[in-house]
Amino acid sequence: MTAGRHVNSLSQSWCTPHKYVNAIKRFWNGHIDLDPCSNEYSVVKAEVEYRLPEHDGLRESWNYPTVYVNPPYGSDRERGTTIKDWMAKCANTHREYGSEVIALVPVATNTSHWKKCVFGVADAICFLYDTRLRFLENGYDTGKGAPMACCMIYWGDNVEGFQEHFLQYGAVVDIRGLKDVPIGSEVLIPALEFA
Repeated sequence: MTAGRHVNSLSQSWCTPHKYVNAIKRFWNGHIDLDPCSNEYSVVKAEVEYRLPEHDGLRESWNYPTVYVNPPYGSDRERGTTIKDWMAKCANTHREYGSEVIALVPVATNTSHWKKCVFGVADAICFLYDTRLRFLENGYDTGKGAPMACCMIYWGDNVEGFQEHFLQYGAVVDIRGLKDVPIGSEVLIPALEFA
């Protein structure tokens, strides 16, 4: 998840649990083309993996058919990035290349990055049933759960397939109906920017 980033001075690499990696691979016919947030303990095993310090996932191209993103949840002070940058890159990648993108992120529906990159932009969300998602810490299941609810956000054209594959893991909501819906005084998805 951290792509080797030391987020807020923590050195743990928080990795996606096996059951979700397996579900994503089943959905995408057995493989994931790109993991831009990989680390030495990752069980994703994508065709292409970006790891710091050699490859900064936010700076590299995501022009791949399928992209799985488990981004750093905090801020990277050294690079001046946050989860907002990763979410914008997810939305932009789908828009620019037609890539299918799945991101495992905290449920934070009140944030600006959800309003700009998810609502009216993404196609579906799986709100995970796991009360406290147990990430693999440095490759091991330590039994500790995340302090927040998590979800899988999907930018792609196969919402029915996403629902079929992920319904056993959470409540899947088709949000395609939110495309171009005004939120407050602004219409969603102006040009998205990231650092």
